[in-house]
Amino acid sequence: MLLLSKRKKIFGLIAWLVLCFAASAVGAVASIQAQSFYQQIAQPTWAPPSWLFGPVWTLLYAMMAVAVWLVWSCGGLRANRIALSFFGAQLALNALWSWLFFAWYFGALAFVDIVLLWLLIVATIVSFWRVRPLAGVLLIPYLLWVSFASALNYSIWQLNPQVLG
Repeated sequence: MLLLSKRKKIFGLIAWLVLCFAASAVGAVASIQAQSFYQQIAQPTWAPPSWLFGPVWTLLYAMMAVAVWLVWSCGGLRANRIALSFFGAQLALNALWSWLFFAWYFGALAFVDIVLLWLLIVATIVSFWRVRPLAGVLLIPYLLWVSFASALNYSIWQLNPQVLG
């Protein structure tokens, strides 16, 4: 197994944090009007307040960055190509979801996206766990939140067919 220097590990952590929060920023651009949109549409009674999403996602992206860094630091990209590919794919679907739902109002496509995202998160957790169990554990809150968000996406889409049809 490739051993990485302390300096390279620190640089790697910074790089993974930047990548994860860059994906967050891509989604955030699509979500500029999300709060007002979210408050204007019909929602299930169990929908959380719009202010909760920012802090939750910030914490989840930080945990994702640490998880992917832990895997990467166990041999680099070449040694963990499959696990890191799953991570990259789920990160892309995560960023795409905000565009589908908040910018383009495609409720059905957003739901398909989030179901695929959920499956890729599971694959990422399994592959991360095999490399470094803590990395898999760090992604469990993300999977739980996306599970909840999937149900919320479906419910809001069904309650607002005229907007998210």
